[in-house]
Amino acid sequence: MYKSNRMNLFGESIFTTLAHMRTKRLKEGKEVIDLSIGAPNIPPHQAILDTLSKEAGNPKNYIYAITDLPELQDSVQQWYKRRYHVDIDGKSEMTSLLGSQEGLSHLAMTLVDDGDVILVPDPCYPIFRDGPLLAGAKVVYMPLLKENDYLIDFDAINPDDAKKAKLMIVSYPNNPTCAIANEDFYHKLIAFAKKYDILVLHDNAYSELLFEGVGHSFLEYEGAKDIGIEFNSLSKTYGMAGARVGFAIGNAEIISLIKTLKSNLDYGMFIPIQKAAITAITSDQSCVETTREAYRHRRDFLLERFKEIGWDIDVPKGSMFVWAKIPDHYHQDDEQFTYDLFNKTGVLVVPGSAFGKHGKGFVRMALVQNDDRIAHASELMGQTDLFKKA
Repeated sequence: MYKSNRMNLFGESIFTTLAHMRTKRLKEGKEVIDLSIGAPNIPPHQAILDTLSKEAGNPKNYIYAITDLPELQDSVQQWYKRRYHVDIDGKSEMTSLLGSQEGLSHLAMTLVDDGDVILVPDPCYPIFRDGPLLAGAKVVYMPLLKENDYLIDFDAINPDDAKKAKLMIVSYPNNPTCAIANEDFYHKLIAFAKKYDILVLHDNAYSELLFEGVGHSFLEYEGAKDIGIEFNSLSKTYGMAGARVGFAIGNAEIISLIKTLKSNLDYGMFIPIQKAAITAITSDQSCVETTREAYRHRRDFLLERFKEIGWDIDVPKGSMFVWAKIPDHYHQDDEQFTYDLFNKTGVLVVPGSAFGKHGKGFVRMALVQNDDRIAHASELMGQTDLFKKA
C-alpha cells in the first residue's frame, strides 16, 4: 500500500508502544503500575459534571457549534483578567481548541511553509516537534540542560538559525523536565523574538500546577502579545482531559489564522463541553488549589518512598510529572532501564530519550497514582537489584 512521504517521519508513538507493553503484561495476568501517561485521575468538580450532564441532556445542543459561544469568549476574557491580570479581547484574541494537542498539531500549518525553520526545545512533548514536521518545517532543537535549570539558553542558539526561524515553541512549567521559568527569562525570550522577528508559542498547560510561588502567563510580560500567543488547557487544572478543552490566546493576527484553518477542519467544540468549560473557569476556584495540593502530596510521597530504595530524584518545581535520572550503572541507557524496570516490577515509565536526545539518561513519571499504588511500586522496585549501587 502506498503511503505519503510525510508518514516516513513518524514511527509508532512511544505512548502506543508502552500501551502495548501494558496490555500484553495484563493479559498474562501480571500487575501493572502505570506512571507513563499524564492522564489525570482527579475528577472534575461536581459543578462541572452537573453542567455537562444537564447540557448533554438538552437536544438543542446537538447542532454544529461552528464558533465559540459568546459567553465562552466573555468567560475566557474574564478568566485571564482575574487570574493572570491580562487584558484580551475574547472575540479577536481567543479561540477554543479541541485540546492543546489539536492546536499544537495545526499551528505550524498557519505560519510556515515547507523548509521554514521552527525552534523547538529538546527534550519536549512530542507534538511540539511532530506538528511542525507535519507542516513540512525544518525543526532546529534548543537543548534544555540540567546545568541551565532546563531553561532555553538564547545565547547558545545559532544566529543563522535564529535569522531563518519563523516560530519558537516554549513551555513552562515544562513537560517533561518539570522546570519553571522566572520573569527574567520571559523578558529575554521576548527580546530575542523581537530581535530576530520570530513568533512565539508559549504552552501554558501547567500554570496552576506550580509548587513554588504562583504560575504566570507569558502574556503578562510587556511586548508578548506583539509577537506571540499562548495555549492554555483545562485538562489538568480541572480534570477535563477527555473533554478536550484548550484555548489559543494572544496576538489577534495569529488567532485569526488559527480560526480560519479550524473553520476548514472542524465544526467547533460540542456545546455542552463549552458550557462545562464556562462553569470551570467562572465558578468557585477552590478546586484548583485542591488539585494542586493533591499533586504536591503525590510528588512528596513518591520522592520519599523512592529515596528509601536508593533512587534519589530532584524535586520537581511544577507540572504533574517527575523527571528522574536513571541509575548510573545503566550508563544513560534509559530505554533499557525502562524495559528492565517494567519486566521486573510492572512499573511503567517513559524513557527520556522519547522526548529528544537531550532526554537521554532520564525517565518521566506521571503523578497519577494514589499513595497505596506509589508505596507498592517502591516495594516492588526495592526487591530488585535496579537501584543497588556498585
